[in-house]
Amino acid sequence: MFHRMWDHESMHHHHWHAGRGGHWGRRGGPPGWFGDFFGPPPRAERGNVRYLVLDAIAGQPRHGYEIIQAIEERSGGGYRPSPGVIYPTLQLLEELGHAHMVERDARKVFGITEAGKLDLEAHKEEVSDFYEQFQNDAWERQIEDFGDLMRRAARLFKSFRRAARHGHMSPGAQAKVRKVLDDAVNRIEEILNEDARL
Repeated sequence: MFHRMWDHESMHHHHWHAGRGGHWGRRGGPPGWFGDFFGPPPRAERGNVRYLVLDAIAGQPRHGYEIIQAIEERSGGGYRPSPGVIYPTLQLLEELGHAHMVERDARKVFGITEAGKLDLEAHKEEVSDFYEQFQNDAWERQIEDFGDLMRRAARLFKSFRRAARHGHMSPGAQAKVRKVLDDAVNRIEEILNEDARL
């Protein structure tokens, strides 16, 4: 992992471009290494996809591809559900009586029913919470902030390499540095554990 940190030492000058919706990467979303540190980008839980679908058809009937596009656009390009997720969800919503198929321009599209509107209203906060993850350039802020931490860590490794190259790290110095690092790591772990409990 550390050699990858060195590769991204000058992250601020790396040639990333904001994709549609302002997210990083050539096709939108975070850069490839983002998941190494933060986990995968936000995705809808299987049980919550149906509310995203209901939200997508609440304003107007849509066919499957239009639903995918509507969800992708509202998430700023951050989440694009696959057809393998959307079409079984539409079938489920039909079976529940929350969506129904209608004709539009000789094409079958899905509209929301009264029962679907009630279901969506009961879970509107879940829909809002999901899309809020993609607002206000949240990924870019995390990337920039984490990049700053990585550059600070890189300075530490540079100091070690420089000292080792010139033979300037005596056993006494190593012991002192080890104590400083142990104290720092313990404190960092405390901070991260506290943050995880918030």
